[in-house]
Amino acid sequence: MEGKNIRRGGVLLHVTSLPGPEGIGTLGKGAYAWIDFLEKSGMTLWQVLPVGPTGYGESPYQSACALAGDSDMIDLALLHEEGWLKDYQPEEVPESDQVDFEAVRAVKERWLRQAFKENRQRLQRQKAFDSWCKRWPWLHDYALFMAIKQHFNRISWMEWPDEAIRMRVPEAMARYERLLREDIQYFEFLQFLFRSQWQRLHDYAKLHGVRIFGDMPIYVAEDSSDVWANAQYFQMDETRHPRRVAGVPPDYFSEDGQLWGNPLYHWSRLRQHGYAFWMNRLHGVSELYDCVRIDHFIGFANYYSIRAGEKTARRGHWVIGPGKAFFEQVKKKVPEADIIAEDLGAVNERVTDLLKFCGYPGMKVLQFSFDGGDENPHALHRFTENCVAYTGTHDNDTSLGWWHSRTAEQQDVVCRALGEVNDDTIVQRMIETVFSSKAATAVAPMQDILSLDTEARMNLPGTVGGSNWRYRLRGKLLTNELAERLLALNKKTGRA
Repeated sequence: MEGKNIRRGGVLLHVTSLPGPEGIGTLGKGAYAWIDFLEKSGMTLWQVLPVGPTGYGESPYQSACALAGDSDMIDLALLHEEGWLKDYQPEEVPESDQVDFEAVRAVKERWLRQAFKENRQRLQRQKAFDSWCKRWPWLHDYALFMAIKQHFNRISWMEWPDEAIRMRVPEAMARYERLLREDIQYFEFLQFLFRSQWQRLHDYAKLHGVRIFGDMPIYVAEDSSDVWANAQYFQMDETRHPRRVAGVPPDYFSEDGQLWGNPLYHWSRLRQHGYAFWMNRLHGVSELYDCVRIDHFIGFANYYSIRAGEKTARRGHWVIGPGKAFFEQVKKKVPEADIIAEDLGAVNERVTDLLKFCGYPGMKVLQFSFDGGDENPHALHRFTENCVAYTGTHDNDTSLGWWHSRTAEQQDVVCRALGEVNDDTIVQRMIETVFSSKAATAVAPMQDILSLDTEARMNLPGTVGGSNWRYRLRGKLLTNELAERLLALNKKTGRA
């Protein structure tokens, strides 16, 4: 991370979790107020999850495009103020601790379509919009992909009834370009709105000393424009269906492992083309964020391969990844990329060697610190300066929920490490421990800062639906007293 010797404090809170009147966190006034709160708190990092359109089960890690923005995050009130949506009438949405994605989307879609209708002729007259669209090499494929998905009632491209467009036959591509011209422009327009609002918010964050810490999944979703438009770079058969898919073996989170289902990369073919697909992704995320966490970094050292069609991840095997040769190209072709490695999971010597070669900060998670003795890589004495330390991540239970789930004997182990704690003091002690550690960067999820229990958990790995990804922060909790307490913590630990 840029400025590795600088001690920074940060908060993990996804954009959709921000408070605000539209039923979901947006890039509007609630986001600006959030940055103001971080500045008052002495926090200089805001960590978010991937900001792309959510996929299956509303997961931001299964997006229709790795570089697109989620139109649900577009703030309608800002569109109205900027003249893109003249007749906007805000709808009363009761404040809730969870996002109702279906209800939000029904309202958003109606108003965003209205904004497009009001401005379509204006866009067609302006060469600036065409020039803006051409700036993003991924955009037209994404917009065409989404228009075709909509045409086929949003089913996966694996099931599109027209095999010619599924296989991207040139004549079919031209035919759908003509047929769906208006819808293609609509999806391009949404990306224009998202990027415009994101850039202004990003500029505001920089002005107030807050860096946006993004998240980049190593894999892309099967049902995405990334795979549809670049099938040659994935392990697909001649009908463009996956041969092998991603996941992780049985572990702490799941006895069946996690069957993610993402198509695996065809690394040798990517290498033949200078890893251009990946270099474009890294350039793209480096424009979106100030620094970025690459999720599942271990997959570059060795990745878990599962035959497509398996019901669980039990019967996979490990395959050697692209390793140092890939990151030599990253350092050469994308020098601006400020990368953090999510090195959690089955870490072996290949992973540690690769991380050392790259020099990227890895991750340490305090919730993992209390089992396994001195050899545990997350033991407190292994927190180094070049790492990002967390109480827990979006995939963990909240720290209070984690504490409540531990046996009396396990709680005793925690007390021996952290000092005597109880239900009322454990979470704040954990935050103080992480922020007092050697780690140059310390991050706590907002749920931990508020000492929330399991019901505020962001995600339970290996499960789909339920309350996953739906957590929302209530605005009334962002008090001056809380900001002052966090500022005192950052000052005390040298992170202000």
